[in-house]
Amino acid sequence: MKVSSLGERGVIELIWSILRQEGSTDPSKLELPPSDDASALKLDASRFLVLKADLFVKRTDAPRGMRTRQMGVKVVTMNISDLAAKGARPAAFLFSLGLPKNYLKKKVQDLIEGINSACTAYCSPVLGGDVGEARELLVAGFAAGFAKKLVKRSGASPGDIVAVTGEFGDTGAAYKILLEGMDAPCRLRRHICSSVYAPKAQLRVGIALAESGAATSSMDSSDGLAFTLNELAKASSVGFTIRDLPISENALEFSKLNRIPADDLALYGGEEYEIVYSIKKEKWDLAQKAAREAGGRLVRIGEVVSSRKVILARGSEEEVIPSKGWEHLR
Repeated sequence: MKVSSLGERGVIELIWSILRQEGSTDPSKLELPPSDDASALKLDASRFLVLKADLFVKRTDAPRGMRTRQMGVKVVTMNISDLAAKGARPAAFLFSLGLPKNYLKKKVQDLIEGINSACTAYCSPVLGGDVGEARELLVAGFAAGFAKKLVKRSGASPGDIVAVTGEFGDTGAAYKILLEGMDAPCRLRRHICSSVYAPKAQLRVGIALAESGAATSSMDSSDGLAFTLNELAKASSVGFTIRDLPISENALEFSKLNRIPADDLALYGGEEYEIVYSIKKEKWDLAQKAAREAGGRLVRIGEVVSSRKVILARGSEEEVIPSKGWEHLR
């Protein structure tokens, strides 16, 4: 059997099954389970060390037209976004480079400048790493941070509010342009494509919501909103009823021009780097205030229910949102 039959998530399951069998890791004793956005160690009664490693491969992670400096920014954003979803403040970033022999010195400079600028923006010092030879550009990023309170993927309860930190659909539209050749006016194309060329982690909001105590579960949305909603629901053994999809104006305009469903752009695009939350109903005002004071926002999109389905409700009509999203090796 080839790994393409397993997919990224199947390979991850295989890895953890081996670790469990060999006895080197007991998932039940981990602060964050293997399926969560990051890993964590409890340092004392009020502090956790949160760790994240994420791999950037130019061929699969750099959309057409992305500049080398932007690739450096994305490497950092990929890792920091997962720390943000757990409520951790970045403390250090390391990376290992795999470079082809004929890779230009100027591109290395641009890449490192991108990494450095993103780390500066997220207040995370770069501590070093490693350099090796590879057939194409590879950057393995590693971020470490500290959290006062962890927000896991599990923890949602019926009655909680489902919310997100921003709108969706721009990246789905961008990939329709870049991968499928769909068209859009220059102004719209520029705004849409900037969503994949210059992603931003919701770090300040993630920390603020974790420390507010209002969030019961959370997950980074980079694999797509539909997949994220299903994973959050599964982790808590609950369901979600989604009543208001947070679709951006750009995505709505693009969908009309190309006669494609705007819902699909929002649900199945991926690469947004927003955070999806379940919030205690009685602490909704507190959560909104925390997000606002952190320079962000929370958008209410639905509620947690006891049935184990993720449903999109439009008036009297309901449809199941399938667990579809980006997956490597597929």
